Amino acid sequence: MALSETGAHFTTGNLFRHVSVMSLTSSIGLMAIFAVDLLDIVFISMLGREELAAAAGYASVIMFFASAINIGLSIAAGALVARALGENNHVDAREFASSSAVIAVGVGLVLPLLALPNMAFLLGLAGADGPVAEMAAGYLWIILPTTFMSGLSMVTVAVLRAYGDARGAMYPALLGAGVNAVLDPILIFTLGLELQGAAMATVLARLATVGLAMGLAIHRYRAFARPRPQCVARDFRETAMIALPAVLGTVATPVGTAIVTREMAKYGSDAVAALAVINRMIPVVFSVVLALSGAIGPIFGQNFGAGRMDRVQETFSDGLKFLALYVVVMSGLLFVLRDPLADLFEATGMMRSLLYLYLGPLALASFFNGAIFVSNASFNNLGHPSYSTGVNWARHTLGTWPFAIAFGAVWGAHGVLIGQAVGGAIFAAVAVWLGLRVIAAPCRDPLKLHYKCPDQRMQVVTNRTGR
Repeated sequence: MALSETGAHFTTGNLFRHVSVMSLTSSIGLMAIFAVDLLDIVFISMLGREELAAAAGYASVIMFFASAINIGLSIAAGALVARALGENNHVDAREFASSSAVIAVGVGLVLPLLALPNMAFLLGLAGADGPVAEMAAGYLWIILPTTFMSGLSMVTVAVLRAYGDARGAMYPALLGAGVNAVLDPILIFTLGLELQGAAMATVLARLATVGLAMGLAIHRYRAFARPRPQCVARDFRETAMIALPAVLGTVATPVGTAIVTREMAKYGSDAVAALAVINRMIPVVFSVVLALSGAIGPIFGQNFGAGRMDRVQETFSDGLKFLALYVVVMSGLLFVLRDPLADLFEATGMMRSLLYLYLGPLALASFFNGAIFVSNASFNNLGHPSYSTGVNWARHTLGTWPFAIAFGAVWGAHGVLIGQAVGGAIFAAVAVWLGLRVIAAPCRDPLKLHYKCPDQRMQVVTNRTGR
């Protein structure tokens, strides 16, 4: 069977090229999403009512947890489908894709049923009250019921990546971002719907995204089988084993951000303002780094399924090489542009000093975050998803708080940023070490807790009857 027919696109060819193409195309879609999110806030801010922008901020806190669940399900779908394709088992690939899609839709329907009746309580936990809480609730009553569409589109895009279709996985995100960007000003300003208009634009963007993603997956690869209850029930365990650790790992990120923000607040509003600018700059400038885990995962999965551990090892190495090259180039660009970037945000005093610190040497620390992402991709696709949870939580707690406090005590606000970077470097080294151990013995637990399977090749599902 030809490569185009097997779908195991990554089991042959230059791995550095595969890593580069998958990462760059994934980052374009991711960057488009971040750009539209930023436009949302800009348009809402242009209304001149601070409470609307605050309501959108509180709503985004609630939406984050729904997104985290969908991200976890998409990681599971991509890992399982890619591994089946590497084994040249199209039946399992289609069944895994269908089961993941059904689970994503089911979760996306149940979640709003649980959250919406308790919206006042949930927004209260986030700190919203009064009219702002009412505005945020109105926004969420429009968006949350479409969580199933967001989950289905994420799973389908992950399936497209599992087939090695880098461009196909990019197009739905670009279409959704385009729809949102066009409809936002129309619904917010022209029709006068304000915050509700922004929510409606997001709903229509999700509809366009899932429609294109499903169309591409079905037309190009017949990627889904007809869902059967017995298959969904049988695949639920395998999906949950990867999705749950991925969800828990994703939730760790805002915890680390909150810790750093709290420490930075000790040094005044200028320090917090600088951190806010840096946190908004990172997703745009280093979108390739953020996309790396999802982009490189299918390459691990296909080669692991094919038993090509030599190519799994090479994928890990090439991922780190590509990461280093990208981070050095972008950090150099930020350094050259540090003056106009600081001027863009009208930064002076401590704010400008902190921005210069980041736009100088500390931007290079994004390499350590990327190394953790590469390692997490190896954990998720080689049968150890719980390691990604442990690494993420350790990095954003033990690798953040003590270092931010210690270095902050010496160098103030600048020390908080330096401490965060040092902690990241230490836990990146741990993640890389553990990733290499997993690749060396994928069926064996590197921490010697237990054995995963009797031979050197993981079989996630055996005796799958009725397929």
